[in-house]
Amino acid sequence: MLMENFLLFQRIKCYGYDHLLNSSSRCMFAFPEDYKTLVPKLLMETMAAVGSSFVSRINLATGEVVPETKAFAKGILDILSGDMQKGSKIQTKHLEALIDLHNMSVIFARNIQHLFSESDTGVLMDTLKAVYYPYESFKQRYGHMERAILSSEIAGVDLRGAVTRGVGAQGIELSETVRRMEESIPQVIVLLEAAVERCINFTGGSEADELILALDDTMLQYISTLQDTLKSLRAVCGVDNKDIGLDRKEGAQNSRKTDLISNEEEWSIVQGALQILTVADCLTSRSSVFEASLRATLARLSTTLSLSAFGSSLDNNQLHVANDDGNGEPPLGGRAALDVAAVRLVDVPEKARKLFNLLDQSKDPRFHALPLASQRVAAFAEAVNELVYDVLISKVRQRLSEVSRMPIWSAAEEQSAFRLPTFSAYPQPYVTSVGEYLLTLPQQLEPLAEGISNSDANNDEAQFFATEWMFKVAEGATALYMEQLRGIQYITDGGAQQLSVDIDYLSNVLSALSMPIPPVLATFQTCLGTPRDQLKDLLKSDNGNQLDLPTANLVCKIRRLNLD
Repeated sequence: MLMENFLLFQRIKCYGYDHLLNSSSRCMFAFPEDYKTLVPKLLMETMAAVGSSFVSRINLATGEVVPETKAFAKGILDILSGDMQKGSKIQTKHLEALIDLHNMSVIFARNIQHLFSESDTGVLMDTLKAVYYPYESFKQRYGHMERAILSSEIAGVDLRGAVTRGVGAQGIELSETVRRMEESIPQVIVLLEAAVERCINFTGGSEADELILALDDTMLQYISTLQDTLKSLRAVCGVDNKDIGLDRKEGAQNSRKTDLISNEEEWSIVQGALQILTVADCLTSRSSVFEASLRATLARLSTTLSLSAFGSSLDNNQLHVANDDGNGEPPLGGRAALDVAAVRLVDVPEKARKLFNLLDQSKDPRFHALPLASQRVAAFAEAVNELVYDVLISKVRQRLSEVSRMPIWSAAEEQSAFRLPTFSAYPQPYVTSVGEYLLTLPQQLEPLAEGISNSDANNDEAQFFATEWMFKVAEGATALYMEQLRGIQYITDGGAQQLSVDIDYLSNVLSALSMPIPPVLATFQTCLGTPRDQLKDLLKSDNGNQLDLPTANLVCKIRRLNLD
């Protein structure tokens, strides 16, 4: 049936053109003065007579390509009007069939343009309007159709294919989900590019403003899906609560959870989280390239549908056409005005003005073709960075969560007749595990940095990327540690010496990573490592000027040293 409809349309166009050609030839001899208007008038009256049935035929033909609409003998207009069972949606095939039919009319219109080349441009314009008239009701609903198609296609993108697994396999689930997210981005861009092509093919760009809105809405829908997936990944990564581990109860729970996860699984989660950065990078770059391509398309439309083609028509609703240049061809302005889009716009000056304003704005380098989507892309990238940071710092949070409440700081020292140290000369496990993690992190960042660096030109960028994240985590770890140190209520001399050793170890790790030692941390180490009875003299000495005074006073307080 579909093929029969297409063949029917082809026969109508071919027969109609042959009939017009014969009629034009006869009129040329019979009415040499009037033939330029008689045949076009005949065509316009014919199209007016069959217009409604033509629209019905087109509508049914679009429904033939999808079994559901074919079974009910319905088409695009029926779906748009709600004259279909609930859940029926416009599909890409519907619109593609409509475009195929429209392309036949475009060919017919070009033949008409050639046949009536000697006719007045205004007459030719009216004739072409009659040819395209059956499609007008569809074009007026183009934005609605495109939104429905894109929304349905985006809803079909599978981002949640990974099956939730138990403890010990989070890394597998994470990497699978991230892979699906990354692969979906080029798929979505292809869908958007296809929509742009459909708009140009069907409306000639006259519905570019509706296309922009549809594309922006679609990107918002897609990014919203990505953000929902990102939220679910926070739970997979164990960082759905950023403040986890900061109080005793949560710290204990998190510690037990960590014990259930092997070190290999832990690093697997870290690697999976780092891969999410490639998702954000891919989305940012691909959406930026698409938006640039969209601006280029708008620029081409601006040339095709230039104001020079309309002249003052936007003010007086009449096409401004220069006189015939004497060679029998329509002048430049007239030829431009016979474009399929211009034929529509000449009768809708308000729509034309709105479209031209958009096209003019697109020439500005600061113009965002997809303004809302651009903001959401940036917000998504920020959310990804936040998640990755939370994953990278989570192990540090876990290890440092109880530092301020460790019993060793206030443990009573054993009395002895001899002056013997009662503290370990080695850093404690909580700080060595943090240090080892920080020292291992550059190795985890290296594969991702190499993935970003696809050429020698990007080597510096990749190096900067790895260094930037290393510094972020190291700075975060230092800040968390200092926060815990400030929370210590009381510390003995032995506890102070032990804590000084712990701080010294972490300071050496930071130095190995080329990180500067924060003055606050250095002050903690100096004041804790100084015997209690010498601390006052230290603060009064020249070396005391190099200390962070509020921190030094805090250490004196927790060591129960009165400075008055």
